[in-house]
Amino acid sequence: MFEKILAKIGSLLQEHKIPYMIIGGQAVLLYGEPRLTRDIDITIGFSSDKLDKLLKAMDTNQFEILPSNIHTFVKQTMVLPMKEKTTGIRIDFIFSYTPYEQQALQRVFKKKILNQEVCFASIEDLIIHKIFAQRPRDLEDVKSILIKNPKIDTAYIRKWLMEFDQSIPEKNFTQIFEEIFN
Repeated sequence: MFEKILAKIGSLLQEHKIPYMIIGGQAVLLYGEPRLTRDIDITIGFSSDKLDKLLKAMDTNQFEILPSNIHTFVKQTMVLPMKEKTTGIRIDFIFSYTPYEQQALQRVFKKKILNQEVCFASIEDLIIHKIFAQRPRDLEDVKSILIKNPKIDTAYIRKWLMEFDQSIPEKNFTQIFEEIFN
C-alpha cells in the first residue's frame, strides 16, 4: 500500500521537476529496523512561496488537501498536509528553505519502487533530522540505523549538528548524537 503511494508521489514530483526527499518513518524502514508508521513525510526543495507549484503537481483525484485555508495554514506551519483518498494515509509535504535542507536534497538516495525512482534522504541526513527532532521514537530510530549501518559519514553529521548547536545551544544536538553513537 505504501509502495504504491510512494511510487505515485515520486512520479508526480519527478514529472513536475520538484526536488524532494522522503524522511521520517518511511526512510527509517529503508535504513533501520522495521516499525509501524502511519504517514509519509516529504521535504520539498523549495519554500512555501511556491506552494502553487506543488498543488499543481499533486493529483487531486487521488490526494485530498486537508486544511481548508491552504495558503494561511502553509504560511504558518511550512507544511502541506494531504491524504491519499483510497487508503486515508496522510502525507506531509514540508517546505525547505535552509542551506542544510538544500544540501540534503542534493544527497538523496534513489530507490526503485514499482519501477519508479523514489528519492529518500541519505542515511546521514535522516540521522540529522531524527537528532534534530529529539523525540524518544526518533532517538530510538537513530540507534537502530547506527546498528544496521556502521559505515556512515560521521564528519558530515557532526558538521551540521555543530552548526545547529550554534543556533540552538540548549538542544545539545552534537552531544545527543555522541551519546547514541558511542
